[in-house]
Amino acid sequence: MNILKNCTLCPRMCHVNRYQKVGYCKAGSKIKLALVSLHHFEEPFISGSKGSGTIFFSYCNLGCIYCQNRKIRDGYGKEIMIKRFSEVLMEQQKRGAHNINLVTPTHYVPMIRKGIIKAKRIGLNIPIIYNTSSYENFETIQMMEGLVDIYLVDFKYAKNSKQEIYSNCQDYFSYASRAIEFMYQQVGRCKIENGSKKSKGMIIIIVILGFIVLELVLYIVMIRVLYFKIQKRKINSQV
Repeated sequence: MNILKNCTLCPRMCHVNRYQKVGYCKAGSKIKLALVSLHHFEEPFISGSKGSGTIFFSYCNLGCIYCQNRKIRDGYGKEIMIKRFSEVLMEQQKRGAHNINLVTPTHYVPMIRKGIIKAKRIGLNIPIIYNTSSYENFETIQMMEGLVDIYLVDFKYAKNSKQEIYSNCQDYFSYASRAIEFMYQQVGRCKIENGSKKSKGMIIIIVILGFIVLELVLYIVMIRVLYFKIQKRKINSQV
């Protein structure tokens, strides 16, 4: 089944036919790119000495009032075919990028998956980074299993009080916490070597809105709970 005909790629569950109209994120049936660059200002172990091969996708499935890329979120960019996307991946590798950094990819995952597979067949061999807000469905993350090397995830809210006010969603934490668990199960503990093709794992970026010490503590506690929950499952599966 073509999921774009009844889109449920993210927790918004719009159920729209993206070949005919758009849902919350406003993305259509083609990949739309806003920016392709060698980015030297990601985390140092991501950017390395030559830069991270960032690919910014137009639109977003959240609606954060503090968004730093509002122009991109609102649709700035150019639509391309999957074949062209696979070429962009190869071009980033040829430019010397340490990795491919997919920024806000959720709403294009089926097409991204096909593009990565095409590119790998013709020589793409640098790590793939899935750079996400974590507002994800399990099924969408599952589509990327075996293709993503590093999950670079934002963890924006550890409780329900602010997510609707700041990101226009009521269920961020419930979906993000599960998504982070699924992503960790795919790639495991972070093992990143500067510029290495062997880099793999998960990096969690905690987003703190204002000087809220108690919320920071809650973020850390929730991440530890998720970690121990996953470790317990691993132990039980080995028994």
